[in-house]
Order: sequence, then structure tokens, then C-alpha cells
Amino acid sequence: MAKSNDPIDLDTVHEAIATIFDQVQTSLANHKKNCVALYKLHLRAAEVAQPTKKKNGTTTTKFVGERAFADAFLHLLNRVLDMKKGPAAADRIVKFVGSYVQYLNEKVLQEQAKEGGSAEDDSDTTTSRFVARIIGWLLQGFSAKNKNVRFRCLHLVSELISHIGEVDEDTYSLLREGLIERLNDKETLIRAHAAAALSKLVGSEDPDEMEEGEQSVLDILLEVLATDSAAEVRRASLLNVPLTPATIGTVLKRTRDVDTTTRKIMYTAVLPKLGHPRQLSLVQREQVIKDGLGDREPGVRVAAGKLLTKWFDVILAEADAAQEDDALGAWEGDDSGLMKGLIRFLSLFDVIGSGEVIAVDTLTSIFVTRPDIAEAFAFPESYWQKLTPEAAVLARVFVDHCIKNGNETRLEAAALPVVTAFAFHIQEAYNQLLSALENIENAKLAGAGKESISDEEDLEEELAKHEVILSELLRMALKLDYGDEIGRRKVFTVVKEMLAHPQLPPGLIERCVDVLKEIMPSERDLIRVVVEIIVELRETEEVEDVDDILGVPEDQDADISVATDAISRGGRSTRKSRDRDAMSAEEKRTADMTDIRCLMLCTAVLERVNGSFEDNSTLEGILTDLIVPSVKRKELAIREKALVSLGLCCLIAKNMALRSFQLFIGQVESSPPELKVQVLKVLLDLLIVYDQEFFQNSEAIAQQITGFLIQALQSLDYTGFALHLTVDVENQELRQCLSYFFPVYSYASASNQSRIQSIFLTAYDQAKKMHDDLDEDQEMISPYDFGLMIVDWSDPTKAIQITGTERSETQSAHVDLAIQLLSALYDEDRSDTDRKAFCQVLNQLQIPADLNHRSIHKVHLLISHLSEQCPLENAAIQKIFARFETKFKQQFQNQLKEIKPSHYVKEEDVAKIYEYIAVEPPKAEEPESRNETAASKSESADETFESAPSAPAQSEPEPEPEPEPTVSEPPSKKKRASRARPSSQAISAQSTQTQTTISQAQSEVQDDVKAEPEEGAERPSTPTKKKGTKRAHAPGTPRGDERKRTRRGTATRKSKEVPQEEEDEEPEGSPAPTSKKRAPKLRGKNQSRTSNGRANSKRKSNSNKSAPDTEEEKENANTREESDLSAVESD
Repeated sequence: MAKSNDPIDLDTVHEAIATIFDQVQTSLANHKKNCVALYKLHLRAAEVAQPTKKKNGTTTTKFVGERAFADAFLHLLNRVLDMKKGPAAADRIVKFVGSYVQYLNEKVLQEQAKEGGSAEDDSDTTTSRFVARIIGWLLQGFSAKNKNVRFRCLHLVSELISHIGEVDEDTYSLLREGLIERLNDKETLIRAHAAAALSKLVGSEDPDEMEEGEQSVLDILLEVLATDSAAEVRRASLLNVPLTPATIGTVLKRTRDVDTTTRKIMYTAVLPKLGHPRQLSLVQREQVIKDGLGDREPGVRVAAGKLLTKWFDVILAEADAAQEDDALGAWEGDDSGLMKGLIRFLSLFDVIGSGEVIAVDTLTSIFVTRPDIAEAFAFPESYWQKLTPEAAVLARVFVDHCIKNGNETRLEAAALPVVTAFAFHIQEAYNQLLSALENIENAKLAGAGKESISDEEDLEEELAKHEVILSELLRMALKLDYGDEIGRRKVFTVVKEMLAHPQLPPGLIERCVDVLKEIMPSERDLIRVVVEIIVELRETEEVEDVDDILGVPEDQDADISVATDAISRGGRSTRKSRDRDAMSAEEKRTADMTDIRCLMLCTAVLERVNGSFEDNSTLEGILTDLIVPSVKRKELAIREKALVSLGLCCLIAKNMALRSFQLFIGQVESSPPELKVQVLKVLLDLLIVYDQEFFQNSEAIAQQITGFLIQALQSLDYTGFALHLTVDVENQELRQCLSYFFPVYSYASASNQSRIQSIFLTAYDQAKKMHDDLDEDQEMISPYDFGLMIVDWSDPTKAIQITGTERSETQSAHVDLAIQLLSALYDEDRSDTDRKAFCQVLNQLQIPADLNHRSIHKVHLLISHLSEQCPLENAAIQKIFARFETKFKQQFQNQLKEIKPSHYVKEEDVAKIYEYIAVEPPKAEEPESRNETAASKSESADETFESAPSAPAQSEPEPEPEPEPTVSEPPSKKKRASRARPSSQAISAQSTQTQTTISQAQSEVQDDVKAEPEEGAERPSTPTKKKGTKRAHAPGTPRGDERKRTRRGTATRKSKEVPQEEEDEEPEGSPAPTSKKRAPKLRGKNQSRTSNGRANSKRKSNSNKSAPDTEEEKENANTREESDLSAVESD
């Protein structure tokens, strides 16, 4: 440092630094000026030094001024360390400290440049000692107990680390270890600053000096980028990780990050660093564009579109620099070179293979981002004479874009060919395709295996190019104006000739059918033309290699019989019957290939037919002679396409669909997995089209179909909540789909929110069980977080179908959830973890201010008796619950004063609450004026309590209004208290019962109420509430050995104890009819168990049905399928 002639009083250093700190915390504009002032002060303080003499006689210098300056600087800096994130003044001071250290190092470099020395000549300078002092001081704060101190220390280090220059090995090691340790801090901001600071050390590591097995800083950052749960930490690592071939793979995975901002940063800040798109591989480029343009957030799609524009500008600049390139040629009208640049840009993607869709989306995005590009398009005749796949795709996307935006003027200005000229271009492309096919055949015949693999690949690639060109031309043909009859006839002739060719690539069949549908006057004519082509194909069979297309399984399905009698009917045959046994192997392969092509034609036509089957009688011959016989074939390729065609026929023929449904069900049970998926698609299509015919006409059929669908879904392992809860890092697509589905479904209507709310306890218990059973390498959200998801999905304020008149009815999901959670708190089997989660969820509920009095009374009833009946012993849980209780009572303090509990005693849902919490209800009174009438009761409130913990079916019903129960003589109080409150698990299990069983049980309860003995007979009753009473066992379960614990920890009553319990309840001297009328309750419960057992045995028999073991079973299966097919044909 330069020396100053004016000495300084060290006592004034602290005040001078404080003045500078006071200025820099007000604005960033004065930082540069104050850096200069502080540097001058630092110089003057560094001049103060004292020589000291050691015992060995040597003399050293004691830097008194530097020490005083550093002490004053750190003393003022300490005032910032305990400030949390937010105050702008603290952030400005941190920024100033970083700027000052940078200014110090710049001055050192300037002085070294003047003196002609290097940085290694004098490593011990005033600057190095000052920086080392600051770093050492901040390292002590890395392990501070106060999170604000840790945050500020990391914040300061992340600002300083880029400008600290060279430090000694010990300081570097301590800094590296401290930053790595802070990557595991529980605070998100601390981990983010640690990742940002650690990234500055990536280039300073020497792999040769690292110990064996030690992770490098780069590996640690990549691990943080991929696995840290906080989006802020992942973003900090993403923005600071260098893009190299070793890191680009991990970085590109963030295009599917769950955080929207992180995905957007990938396209705005990370990928633009590459400079040229060819630094990414073909697969990586396509994946980046697919993820960006297909993102569900508009902001991410816009960012991806801007990135594509930058890439196009880079390619366009290269095209301008290579004007002499003749590979693309030149044509008139493209003076600006935009079309040629777009063709070069499309070469970044695989337009021949699967990348065609991505290339089309890319061009569409560029047209939207840069509308001026479309104005430069012109298509002279020379453009069509030298078509490439990229040029064909460009022309087709341009036409689609103009038509979609209604820009007909731009289409006319582009000079597209007329229909007749365009038909000749299609003919030319078709001839080139045939030439490529002929070259491949000649190479196979002439070479006889001598041709090299590379030559064969070149021929196949050339064929694929011509196929793409012809496909794009056919798609453009759909947009032409066929008012020109000559042009229309020419297009019809060319397309029909293509379909009739036996070696036409399968990918062009649908394109040709689309063109025929566009130019044909009616569906009848379209079907007639296609049937003629099928007849022509089956009569003139050409030999073709089908070994790689037909797949014959080793184990033939016994479910399909090939010995079925001929179904063909006279006069409707499309091909003369020919015995396959008399054919040679070559003829069989040719016939099979022809049938596959004909089935593909049938499928393409049936997918585009909107009329009924009866209106198109030409289809009967195809169904009888082609589709039905092909369904009986054993070759998977033929059978699959035949079943799809049959399903499409059923979509336009209702009677055929009703008769063929059992056939498709049989195919699902007996088919291999690859065929089963296609048949399931057919079944679901039929159920969507004919839902009323299948589900409303016959209840038995509806139950059969429902059971089949449930069984099919279970076999495919579709468990929505389980898939949503389990965190699978590799399956981001599924996570995003489920994360989008559940909120959209819940917010769609209030009824959907009620369904989500009704399964809270069951789903919570399943989530907790899955969380407890996780392996060490598995991750999953906590049960409390799962509860918060349910709360958010059932939030009535987010339902989109709420209107002003329906508010009081639809805003009950959170009220019902509150009743469900409060009832669960009475369950003594619940652990403190569950109770804490329930209390925390209660505080997140949105209780509407206009809640009706009955709901307020029910919630208040559960709140007020909890401390007496089932108190919360944990002080922390009690504090959380008290917060909810206080909030509720303050919100409804006026309504609670108006509510009279005796007015609601006769309400069924209120009586169940009294019975559940074992509290004696007050004496019922006839209200003079009620806010609510009995007719205005909400059914949702009753059903909610049924889904929440409620009394079991065999519990005592509410007392009859006449005679009213007296409080003075409650008989059998103790016995009723032990039975009145079943566990919440047992109650929540009732939600799985069918509506029929519930209605049956309710009717039996009414019979029992009518059969109750008079007042003189002994009957159980709820005991009077006693202050300070504590429940010693779970509700609804007896003590001791009469209770057994299930796997989830819920108490259930042993079945063998039920008769004994009933016997104990029966009062002495009670008449015989009364005991007989109680029996249906027990039988109802046993019947449900029996029905479940029958269902299980039925499913077991169905599973065994798919694989018949005896010849007799195989013959019966064949007979059933033959009858189904005969029924199909008879329609």
C-alpha cells in the first residue's frame, strides 16, 4: 500500500468507520465513494506500528494500527450479524463489505503492476492480513446457535469469496469444510448461501491433491442440485455450477423441476450460457425444447420460446456467413435468407424420426415470437423440385400457422401451388418413394447378404426421408381448396393408387384416408372406396417379408378357437374363401401381411366415420369376412388390430356393442399384457359412449362392470394417493400429473371437495403407515404435510362452482372436516403425533363467518367437552388446540350466546355427538322460534358425521321424543358409557360400506327404537357428565382382553365377544320380542362380512378362470367365445 505522511489518532478510527457505515446503509450509490474514504483511513491506520524485541534478540513489527482498524471494523460489523433477512440497511452493509474487499485487491494488483512484481513475491500484505482476519472471524459464526448469525456469516462469505484473492492452506481448508458442513443446515437460506459460496471454490481444487474417496466440490454441488428439498438451494447451486460435459446432464434435469421459478431460470439464465445449441446433443436439444414448450406454466413456455429465438439467431448468422453453400440452393423470394435459416435451424432436430413433433412445435413458437418471419415466405416452383424433409415440414407448418390465425392474404402472397399442380408434386414424391422401395428390394435380392450394414442403413434412411416428405405433402393437401374439379380428381387418383399399393408404408395410410375423407362427398362414398381397395388388395397379394411384423407366441391362447364353423354369408364375401392348410408358407405370410394392411385400412376408416353401422351396409362384408375371422387368429399382430376394428364397429352399432362387451371382457382376462392394454382402451371407449345403456338399464350389469373395472385397475397398480405420496425422483412426469390432477378435481365443485374431505382419516392413516414403513433410501412427505394438502384441496373458497346463493350450503367442507378431526381427538388410541397433527390442521381450516347455528353448536360441543372427557396431556398440543378454541369462540361469540343446546337435542347428528362423547344431553325443549327448520337440514352434515367417527350400527339409537328421558334416574349409566364411544378407526371404517347397507341398518335402528321397552323397563343410558373424568380406554371397546389391537393401532372388538355383549345388555325380565328385534343389527354386520368373503372367493374364482387347466374348461371357454362372435355377426 502507498504510505501517507499524516499520522492518525487510533482513538478516532472507530468513529470514522462508524460514520462511513452510517452512510453506506442508506444507499448503494455512495458505496464507491465510501470505499475510497475507508481505504485512505485504512492506509493511515496501517502506518502505526510498534517494533518489538523478542527474547532471542530479534526485532519484529507489531501492527498496532492495522489491529485497531480491524477491531473497529469487526465491532461495527457484529451489529449486522444478529439481524434476520429483510432489512435493506443490513443487506447494503454486507454489499459494501464485499465491495471494499474487492477494492482492496484491485489496489494491490495495481501496485504490483507498477512495481513489476507478481502476487507471489509478497503474500503477507496489509490487505491479506485484513482479509484473513475477517474470514477467520466469520468462520466462527458458521456454528453459532443463532440462525440469524449463521445466515449473516454465510451471506458475508458468499459476497467476499469471489474477491478474497489468495489465502493460506489452513484458511482455505477451514473455509471449505465449514461451507460443506453448512450445506446440511436446517435453514434454507443458509444452505443456499453455502452453495453459492462453495461454487466459487470449484476452480481452485486440484484432483491430484484430493484423498482417495473424497468428494470434490463439484460433485457435492451436483448432489445438492439433484436432491435438496428446497427450491432456493437448488437454484443457488444451478446458477453457480459451471456448464461442462460432466455437469450438463444433471443440470438439464432441472427442466422438469417441481419449482416453476427453477424451470424458468433454466431457460432464462442457464441455457443461454452455452452460446451455441450444438453444444448439446440431439437428444438433449429435443428434451430441452419438449420440456420447455410443453410446460404447464405460461411463464416457462415464454422463456423457452425466447431461448429458441436466440438459437435461431445464432443459426441465421451462420447461414449469412456461408452464402456460397449450394447444399440448400437458392430460390426467388427469399432475399432475407430467413427460410434458408429456418431450414438450417430444423436440422438441429430429428424431423425424420420422433423429433418431428418437437420440430413443428419449435417452428410454431418462432412464428409466435417473431411474427415478421412469416412475412418473408415465398414458395417458387424451384422450392418444390428440391424438397427435403426440413423444407417440407417448414412449408406445412407455415400453412397451418396462417390458416389457424386466419391470415389468408399471407397464404396467397406466398404463391402456394394450385390443387392440380400440388397433385403432381404429390405424384412426384410418391414416385420417389417407390423408387426407394425398389432400391431396397434390389439390394436385398442382388446382394444376398453381401451388402454392408452401412449401405442398408443408408437405403432405409433415404426411404424414411421420402416418407416424411410425402406425409407432409398429404397433410398440406388437407388445407387446399378443392373447388377445382380437375385437381380434385387428380388428387383422388393419386391417393387411391397409393392406398392400393401393397408396400405403402403403414405411416402413410392414415394420411391418405384423411385426404380421401376431405375430397369425398359423403361417408358412404369413402367407405365404398376403401372397401374396393381392400377387395383389390386381398385378390392381388404380393409377397412381403412379415417375419418382423407377425408375432406368434409360443403358448397359444386356448381362449380363441380356430375350429369354429365358417360365419361367412353368401353374397357378402369380399374374398373367395381359401383353405389356409392348402397354402405354402410363403403364401401364408403374404396372406397375413395383406390382412394386417386391410385391418389397418379398416381402423383408419372407422376412426373417421360418424354415421351408424346400419347406414353403411358395405361394412357388413368387412365385418363378417375380415374382422371376425381375424379376431379368432392366434397371431398377436392380427388379433390386436382385429379387436380394435371390432371395437370401432361397436362404437357406431349399439346392439353390437351390448352383445360384444362380454367378448372383450374375456379377452382382457386371457390376453397377454401387450394386447390387454388395447382391449381395455376399447372397453373404456364403449363405456363412455354407451354409459346409460350399460349402467342404467340393469343394476346387475352395472355392478359387474364396476367390479371388473376395479379389478383391472388394481391389477395395473393404480393407487392415486399412494403414487402421489411416494417421492420417486426418477418419475417426475407422474408426480407432475398427480400434482395437477388432485387440485383440479377438488376445486371443480363443492361435492368433489366433500368427497376429498370424507376420506381424511382413512387416507391419513394409510399415509402414516406408508411413512412408518419407508426404507432408508425412500422419501415421502410427512403425515402432517399430507393433512395440509387435504385442507387445501377441500378449501371451499377455492371451489370454482360456488355462487352467492349456494355459499351457505357449499362452504361446509372445512366445517365437516373440523367435526371429523375433533371427533378423532376423543379417540384415546391416537398417538400424540396424530393429535398434534390434527390440532395443527384445525388451525388451518377456513370456517365461514355465516355458519348456521346447528354447525356452530356441534363444533362447540366437541371443543368444550374435550378437556373433561379426553384431555390432551401434552402441554405443547394443548397450546395448539387452545389457539383454535380461542379463535373459534371469538369468531362466534355472539352466536354462542343465542344458541340453546336443548333446542338441538332431537337432531340426529347432534344426538350422535352426545352419544359419542358420552355426555348426557340436556332436557329437550320445544323451541318457540328456531333459526332453522327441520326441512332445511343439510344432508352433507349428516353424511359427514357418518364418515367421521360415529357410533357403530349396533349402538343405542337416540331416545324417542316420547317419553323423554329423565335426568334424575338414568338406568345403567356405567354400561352405556363403555359402549357409547367406539374408536374413530372403527367409525371411519363405516364410510366404506355401501349405501344399501347403511339404509338397511338405519331401518333396523328405527325398528329397534319402536321396540324399546317402556320407561319401567331397564335400558342403557349415557352417564351424567362428571368434572375431571378421564377416559381410560378407547371409545367403543371394552377393557382388558376384550379388545385386540389391529395393525394400525386401532382397537376392534372380537367377533366372538359380540353375542356376549348383547346378552349383557339385555335387561332381566325383558320380553322376548325385544331381543329378537335387536338381532338384525348383528346379522347385518355379519352379512357384510359374509358378502365380503363371497366377493373374495368370487375374485379368486375369476383369477383362476383365466387359465383353464382341463380340456373340458378349455372347450367351454372356446364355446363361450364362439357364441359371442356369432352374436356379433348376427347383429
